[in-house]
Amino acid sequence: MEQREQVLCAILDAGELLLTAGAEVARVEDTIRRMAQAYGFGRVDVLTITASMIVTAQAEDGAVLTQTRRILRRETDMRRIEAVNALSRAVCGAPLPLEELRARVEAIRTMRDDMPWRIPLAYLVISGSFAVFFGGSVRDGLAAMLCSMVLYAIGRMGARIALQPLVLTVLSAAAMCLAAVITVEAGLGQALDKIIIGNIMLLIPGIALVNSLRDMIVGDTISGLLGACEALLRAIAIAAGCALVLLQLGGAV
Repeated sequence: MEQREQVLCAILDAGELLLTAGAEVARVEDTIRRMAQAYGFGRVDVLTITASMIVTAQAEDGAVLTQTRRILRRETDMRRIEAVNALSRAVCGAPLPLEELRARVEAIRTMRDDMPWRIPLAYLVISGSFAVFFGGSVRDGLAAMLCSMVLYAIGRMGARIALQPLVLTVLSAAAMCLAAVITVEAGLGQALDKIIIGNIMLLIPGIALVNSLRDMIVGDTISGLLGACEALLRAIAIAAGCALVLLQLGGAV
């Protein structure tokens, strides 16, 4: 593979990291375009949707290179978005040698969280706060915090075995509802609906929905519609998981 093709491949790797970390389509396309132009490519056309990336770039000698990338999973990881943004600024300031560019991209791909306790802490705070915010008691907040740890554990296991996102959402919602029922039956919680609502806030695809609306506003209609459909399907999956447990137990909130 020629060096310019390898450079374009590394740039596409950086764009893939952005997209899979939850960045909006416009940011991904702009980053790829700027990095490619920094490496001497002329016209750079980028098409990005939620499941695919296509880049066509014209080299200095007039040769046209095209590469595609299939996107299978997306999550939210602001640390990776920030790291890729920093890499993009560095490249635009002074293009890095190919090997260094590859090494920087791989370092971002494999970066570890130095404070892994932040995510479970966020689960605890968000679930407990919303349970109380929507009218629950302090006991309901504590029960919601316990249920949030069930969500966190299932999410970690699902990510480890690469479980399909919609299936994972259904299972997470069902397990959370079952845990909420158990806390109420055990006398820890009082208002089942408030406990469930506090934990549902952890599952709502807020970033995906906001990004899809932003994409449609700036003209990326296809990506926006796909993102909105994805957010809607996840909302339906949340409702289905909760209904599966509540109906089986013979009651509704």
